[in-house]
Amino acid sequence: MRLLTIIVAALMLSANVQAKKDKTFVTVDKTNLVKPNGEKLFILGTNLGNWLNPEGYMFGLQKTSSYWMIDQAIAQMVGPDATADFWKAFKENYITRDDIAFIASTGSNTVRLPFNYKLFTDEDYMGLTAGQDGFAIVDKVVGWCKEFNLYLILDMHDCPGGQTGDNIDNSYGYPWLFESERSQQLFCDVWKKIAQRYKDEPVILGYELMNEPIAHYFDNKDVLNQKLEPLYKRAVRAIREVDTNHIILLGGAQWNGSFEMFTDWTFDNKIMYTCHRYGGSAKKEAFMNIIDFRDKTQLPMYMGETGHNSDEWQAELCQMMRDNNIGYTFWPYKKPEGSCMNAFQKPALWDSIVVRFAEGERARYDSIRSRRPDPAVAQRVLNEYLENCRYANCTPQKGYIRSMGLKAE
Repeated sequence: MRLLTIIVAALMLSANVQAKKDKTFVTVDKTNLVKPNGEKLFILGTNLGNWLNPEGYMFGLQKTSSYWMIDQAIAQMVGPDATADFWKAFKENYITRDDIAFIASTGSNTVRLPFNYKLFTDEDYMGLTAGQDGFAIVDKVVGWCKEFNLYLILDMHDCPGGQTGDNIDNSYGYPWLFESERSQQLFCDVWKKIAQRYKDEPVILGYELMNEPIAHYFDNKDVLNQKLEPLYKRAVRAIREVDTNHIILLGGAQWNGSFEMFTDWTFDNKIMYTCHRYGGSAKKEAFMNIIDFRDKTQLPMYMGETGHNSDEWQAELCQMMRDNNIGYTFWPYKKPEGSCMNAFQKPALWDSIVVRFAEGERARYDSIRSRRPDPAVAQRVLNEYLENCRYANCTPQKGYIRSMGLKAE
């Protein structure tokens, strides 16, 4: 009898501890997110895109479209040491405390932080070949978000092996993650390591396991789609070994637009889904597959990415999402020359030096040698880019911000 009493007391203590934790973190209540004070949380905010997962189009590049291609082009212009220094400075300059303060001043309540998994391994990435600084960077962002009362979503935008098979995941043209056991294990291990560090951090709203898995280009996409939910479940199990506090966000396949492959939404009590949409109609009728799936699962749905459109389209879309309880973060917060919340100017010689070389013929060494710009000139242009992207040199895009339903002073 004494043993039974002890067991019951231990179970009650465990339940009380979990109840206290649940009151510290954002939780799921059917189709709503609920803050620790019991108020509904409707996500409003932006993405810190390009910062920790550089993309070519945000450097004015088209063919040179992912990080590894940009990195290669810069190294061919100014050498590997200067390239490593460029990326280290880029990480310091592109997003700072001032940027987070500005985002908060618009009335945003959430930022989504896209990152490459390599920031949490010893693989070569953004100027470091070992001792990666992913935790140091996220720790800074956590501190800034606490200071300015913003929630933070951690989004693995670039997974081991590649989950998309296009430029956005810095991969090699195919979603090898779904074919590789080693990549899947690393995917789970990295998420578990992240969850272990942040398990008690309530400013983090949740973990978005992967961005835009399985592009539509592949003939076997239906087969790949069937591998998505099992891999999500595997990663959730790994996270739950160390963290039972945070919400986990699951994106649909084909640009976070397809959800037909999901059949089990009861395997965890703190999951939600996330969609993306660029272009097309902004009316409710165009989003019925997303709304119907949300209503069927009775779980929250959130628009993780949208934007790159006219202010009128964006305003209409935001009104539709507010009317239908779909929170949103626009893409991106910052980029050169508009279509964002905070824009900056490309250097005057950017197109004639960097773009001309990067987008031209570089398949042969003789092409690299004959077309390489003067390294000193190229370095000056790169340094100017690093200076221009600082918060102090950016220009708020007031119409864009207002179209998001936010404040622009």
